[in-house]
Amino acid sequence: MTFQPFVPIGGLAGWRFLQNTAETQRAAHAAGPVLQRDLNYFEENIGSIKTAEQLVGDYRLLSVALGAFGLSDDINSKFLIKRVLEEGTIDPDSLANRLSDKRYRDLSRAFGFGDFGVANTALSDFPDRIAKRYKDQRFEIDMGRTSEMMRLALTAQRELPALASGDSSNRTKWFTLMGTPPLRKVMQTALNMPTAIGTLPIDRQLEVFQERAEAIFGTNDLTELARSDTLSRVLDRYTALDQSGGSSSVSSPALVLLRGF
Repeated sequence: MTFQPFVPIGGLAGWRFLQNTAETQRAAHAAGPVLQRDLNYFEENIGSIKTAEQLVGDYRLLSVALGAFGLSDDINSKFLIKRVLEEGTIDPDSLANRLSDKRYRDLSRAFGFGDFGVANTALSDFPDRIAKRYKDQRFEIDMGRTSEMMRLALTAQRELPALASGDSSNRTKWFTLMGTPPLRKVMQTALNMPTAIGTLPIDRQLEVFQERAEAIFGTNDLTELARSDTLSRVLDRYTALDQSGGSSSVSSPALVLLRGF
């Protein structure tokens, strides 16, 4: 039986509940037989994959690869994925660098088919690195069946520090955030910005994001915003302000007891 992550209530109270139970819920979810079968297959076979064409030709391997980067919906877009992987990320004009959604760039960079003479699939620790990402993504996706709000908060909690730790400029980091749908949604909501901001020129959007961050959190430096104390404030505001829908689970003490909490 596969464990279904859940929160019994939406909003900030639900986020608090999830923070207190996340470790236990993650462990139960990761032990699911389907997830384990997928990861075992990936570990046993990814080392033999030398090219992007080989990867997209194996549905089970590709499923894990895309799932690890939140791109599961693209499983049938094999031509796009193959090109993203083959062109790599070193050339500024490569497809992965030109796409606004930077998850494709992260996918291409992680596998390294277009960046190195020998792909990263040959590295001994590669399966473990992808497995960790896959387990995190699957937990977040399955949490989304209970609450999309909580799924996005978990994604931001994981991805914002990774983005902030990069060597690029603060301006470039903001553009990356704005081009990553889950991160943009969380930050835009936490900053209490209307969706209509997306109709503005991209440079003006950046100015508004930074102005609002400075006004609310006292900084527009993403490195500072991703520090644990400030990130907690960002996610608290997001879960308190999001109006897209709270928990879809039944807020019932009996249901909570049945699920082991």
